[in-house]
Amino acid sequence: MSSVPDHGKSKMRLGRPPGAGRGHGKPSLRGRQSDPAAVAEIQNIIGASAAERTLLIEYLHQIQDAEGCLRHRHLAALAHCLRQSLAEIYEVATFYHRFDVVADDAEPAARTIQICDGLPCQMAGADALADTLADTLASNPASNCRIVRSACMGRCDGAPVASIDADYLTHADATAIQTRLTSPVAPDVMAPRVDFAAYQAGGGYQLLRQCLAGERQSAQVISQLELSGLRGLGGAGFPTGRKWRLVAAEPGPRLIAVNGDESEPGTFKDRHYLETDPHRFIEGMLLAAWAMDAEAIYLYLRDEYPDLRVMLQRELALVTAAGLCHGQIHLRRGAGSYICGEESAMLESIEGKRGLPRQRPPFPSQAGLFGRPTLINNIETLYWTRDAINDGAAWQNLRSYSVSGRVREPGVKRAPAGISARALINSYCGGMAAGHELMAFLPGGASGGILPASLADAPMDFGTLEQHGALIGSAALIVLSQHDDISVVVTNLMRFFAHESCGQCTPCRVGTEKAVVMLAAGKEQADGVAFSDLAQVMADASICGLGHAAANPLRCALRYFPGSIA
Repeated sequence: MSSVPDHGKSKMRLGRPPGAGRGHGKPSLRGRQSDPAAVAEIQNIIGASAAERTLLIEYLHQIQDAEGCLRHRHLAALAHCLRQSLAEIYEVATFYHRFDVVADDAEPAARTIQICDGLPCQMAGADALADTLADTLASNPASNCRIVRSACMGRCDGAPVASIDADYLTHADATAIQTRLTSPVAPDVMAPRVDFAAYQAGGGYQLLRQCLAGERQSAQVISQLELSGLRGLGGAGFPTGRKWRLVAAEPGPRLIAVNGDESEPGTFKDRHYLETDPHRFIEGMLLAAWAMDAEAIYLYLRDEYPDLRVMLQRELALVTAAGLCHGQIHLRRGAGSYICGEESAMLESIEGKRGLPRQRPPFPSQAGLFGRPTLINNIETLYWTRDAINDGAAWQNLRSYSVSGRVREPGVKRAPAGISARALINSYCGGMAAGHELMAFLPGGASGGILPASLADAPMDFGTLEQHGALIGSAALIVLSQHDDISVVVTNLMRFFAHESCGQCTPCRVGTEKAVVMLAAGKEQADGVAFSDLAQVMADASICGLGHAAANPLRCALRYFPGSIA
């Protein structure tokens, strides 16, 4: 057995990026020359003529898919094929935690069991599951498995979640995992609930066909979108119609970038809508491309959704064959990095780089994808675009809430914007789970802050929670009860932010690490003033939203739960 549980809590990106923590043996790449045999292997995997720098992350995925890991000789050979330095290849490969970089002489485990380390999964017993599996595997060295604690897998309504290679198990327990190890099951090819034929039979693609036929004008469509009041549903809430108008006014050629990297712990609405009705999203995406007269679309989907990737490839092929596409569509895989949910970091990743947020001029920027004006929308925003355009001012502006934690019926709930947490729990989630009473809640996932039950009647929408020190963000409601320890919750969240900090700016990189150390010291040794000062520096001086919001759990714990952490 090769099994050292890796909770992802020591792999900071300063000096030791996340991927580096998963290597076997110490790197010894200095001055390394490519091996002709390894070059031939890599050329066979990615294509002998492949040499596009922007596809670096795609090539790394292809190599790992074929070889099971990224050995040092693979990276040296890839550097040779792309005519890049080995350092450039290595820094990208080790930045993303889905890549497994190992030494040439290492013998990695044959199977990898990943157990989600996100807050909803920890609440559902993921820590005990990992310990049980570690004990079981230790007694059976022949199993040749390792256990890795992974960041949120986007299936919080089925917590705890585990994966064996690319096979995901919800409501996982040790018995189910052991059964899957001994009797592997080939993953089914996902069939959406509403496929291409059913979507068209229900009136789907009529609006897009009208646009492509010249029966609608882009200015009219954008005006309808503005009247609908649709706002970006990835977290920022920027008015969608206004964004479309601003980008359409930029000189071409223009591009579309779709953010499908929902890595916020507690968020899984994009996965839900893609599984349910993917063509509603696809039509929205193609409407955006038509309105922008975009040259190409780049759809960035998180790597933890392999079944959705295969399904989208199949459904997009059908749409293309039907002549409905405006411009080329490029489906790009993320590689495991929460920071790539920040749009400028996502653009860097699509370009084959580390996901470091950009310092950008005011929106809209000429420094978009590949230096071109780029419209960036998330999956759910585009999912509702067709209806918003058709209905205009009459569109019913509801919100999608991803609900997890101590409720009877977790899942994605479509409810009025501004509904309170208490009403959402009682009217849409079947109430609190048996034996649990509402104690606190996170209205916007890991970065949204923690509010007490006394504020559960406050409206949850853009601009309504800031006065309480919280954010609605992507509307990921995580419900806590009297059985949850606020200090444990805050520690989980701060470990997550420390692991996911890109390391580019000191306030976030050092601040999140320092917070984890202070929390580990225990509240008896903690200093509330020091926590407050640390949170203020991170919020004031970090480059991007991760650092700004990472301190929210600390602030809320000090404000609403005195004595919980200091």
